[in-house]
Amino acid sequence: MSEKNEKYKKVAYYPGCALEGTGHAYNRSTKQVGKALGLELDEVKNWNCCGAMEVKNIDPKIQTYLSSRVLSIAANEMGHDVVMAPCNGCYHNLKKAEYDLEKDEKSKEVVERISKKAGHKTYEAGEVETIHALDWIKDAIGEEGLKERVKNNLNGMKIANYYGCMYTRPRHIFPEKDQGPGSESTLEPHFMDDLLEAAGAENVDFPLKTACCGGAHTLSDSDTSTKLVLNILKAAEASGAEVIATECPTCHSGLEMHQIRAEKKYGEKTNVKILYFTQLLGVALGLNAKQVGVHENVSHSMEFLKEKGLT
Repeated sequence: MSEKNEKYKKVAYYPGCALEGTGHAYNRSTKQVGKALGLELDEVKNWNCCGAMEVKNIDPKIQTYLSSRVLSIAANEMGHDVVMAPCNGCYHNLKKAEYDLEKDEKSKEVVERISKKAGHKTYEAGEVETIHALDWIKDAIGEEGLKERVKNNLNGMKIANYYGCMYTRPRHIFPEKDQGPGSESTLEPHFMDDLLEAAGAENVDFPLKTACCGGAHTLSDSDTSTKLVLNILKAAEASGAEVIATECPTCHSGLEMHQIRAEKKYGEKTNVKILYFTQLLGVALGLNAKQVGVHENVSHSMEFLKEKGLT
């Protein structure tokens, strides 16, 4: 196993708020897939919210501090040099905090002041590497490693891979992307495509893989969110997809709930199933659907998986 692969075998795990709430199935399936692949997740002790959207909109430097505290605990109290965040919002905010602490003196001053008041070591840029769940599996196991471990091939299941908007934007906070062969692309992300193809899926040509689902507006302007989601659902179906694979709890919840709302409010019914990529990988690795939380999803996919011989 390469040095890079070894680095990702045991990582600090930051689930974030959503994975302990509406995204619990993502939390469950991520842990189960990690266990099945022989990867170890060490949950960050006494973690806090990353600042999400609410704090960031009021004071972005306070959000930087909240994210830096998570990184500080992982690095300085737990001795980790890698933090894995499956939630796009958390992943984005931790990466942004890293960027701000490297580039912005005012952010560094605010973080140092609050850290001292809170009584913990101030996080300094570069102490840990923040990665997404996609990076974790892609770099620790890779496509060939997955193929060797697949027990229930996905048998050409047609999948539209939906990454959402925060996984790749803004580009400058993700310096490891767009670095040529082997790296993720911000324009045309492919890590989820690569992993699910290794598990036997057929990835459809899906034009809205990084379109916004309207998650930030869902409470203040539900109609806009529903219309944005409906565009994604219809584009997936038009591409021939049976399933939309997700890797963000906010996107996943939004797609599920607004799929129902689109039918009730606008009479627009779509039949594409919505599953976390970790749920799909889990059943491909031989885990049953309940082990990876398919029964916890709002949308109903158990019968679909049964028809595919995957339950």
